[in-house]
Amino acid sequence: MRLWDKGLPLDQKILEFTVGSDYLLDRRLVPYDILASKAHARMLGACGHLAIADVQAIVEALDQAQNDFDQGLWTVELEDEDAHTSLEKRLGELGGKVHLGRSRNDQVLTALRLYLKDVIHVVAVQIEQCQAALATLADEQGDIALPGYTHMQPAMPSCVRDWAAAFSSELGDSLQALQAPLIFLDKNPLGSAAGYGTPGLNLDREQTTHELGFRETHEPVTAPQLSRGKGEASLALGLYLILQDLGRLAADLCLYNTAEFGFVRLPAEFTTGSSIMPQKRNPDVFELVRGHSAQSVGELNAILAITAKMTSGYHRDLQLLKEPLFRLIDRTLACLDTMAHAVPRIEFIRKRTEEANDPSMHAAEKAFQLAKERNISFREAYRQVADELR
Repeated sequence: MRLWDKGLPLDQKILEFTVGSDYLLDRRLVPYDILASKAHARMLGACGHLAIADVQAIVEALDQAQNDFDQGLWTVELEDEDAHTSLEKRLGELGGKVHLGRSRNDQVLTALRLYLKDVIHVVAVQIEQCQAALATLADEQGDIALPGYTHMQPAMPSCVRDWAAAFSSELGDSLQALQAPLIFLDKNPLGSAAGYGTPGLNLDREQTTHELGFRETHEPVTAPQLSRGKGEASLALGLYLILQDLGRLAADLCLYNTAEFGFVRLPAEFTTGSSIMPQKRNPDVFELVRGHSAQSVGELNAILAITAKMTSGYHRDLQLLKEPLFRLIDRTLACLDTMAHAVPRIEFIRKRTEEANDPSMHAAEKAFQLAKERNISFREAYRQVADELR
């Protein structure tokens, strides 16, 4: 029996189409739905809507369900539609009792927000690990000269330390962007039900807000469903910005690894070969990070487009927010983990980078000195240096 089942048959093709990949995606939400269900049961007991014995039995059954899930004894299947139905089925009659005062709408949103809050924490930890990897590179090879480029032309002298520090700084700024989604995600939707509350049933929503660690209760009850897509889009934008930082770092390394530049050497175990050319050592790992950063904009746009011009209340197409968002989360975590592992093992080749530091790259410095020494305007000094170089 599905949560909405009224005893009427459902066409199998319709089931497969409407469920899509949701039952697979929902497997990562099981622990969060269990957490929210326990909090909801305790709240119902405290409000006198459930007997204390029933609350205890529900909590114990949910703990057992989590243990069984962790051991692979059950999972969410197509016939379940989603994690919430699968879990309620496992609880039997107790599952029907704990559904009092909530809808699948607020149940889905609560589990999703709890999961996404955890994602933000995990991404933050991985960004810090990537920053630590860049710091290690800077500590060990930071004094190596490195040409600075504008328009892909040698511009001014720089060094590995400044290059690495720039990427670390930008990752830190992108990390700050992950605080914005909490404006939307750190509100408790539980108890708003299908978007219009629970008439005739008094609930203590503040109790579940406190127990689940939300910053505040999402009010009014009509707001949570209208807010859907905002937290997802805000998080997706933050993840997109992180992947753009990683993509540009990867693009630099692909360029520096070419024979023409020869600025970096990659460990053999970090490269792949060609099936026809025996000499090839390819920087596939960085090419793929660059590619993942390019694909992230598609996922961001998909999330933004789903709610465009959508009327208020719940709509089934909101379900489609999960797939691009979860894919974007997985991309970001995989790229951060890979870059944190790879960056400290990159070797800059001092001889090649120093050879590339053309004397003309000191032109701006020379213009600064000339303006100071002769007490002339910078623009005049600029022209004099340009004339000399010409």
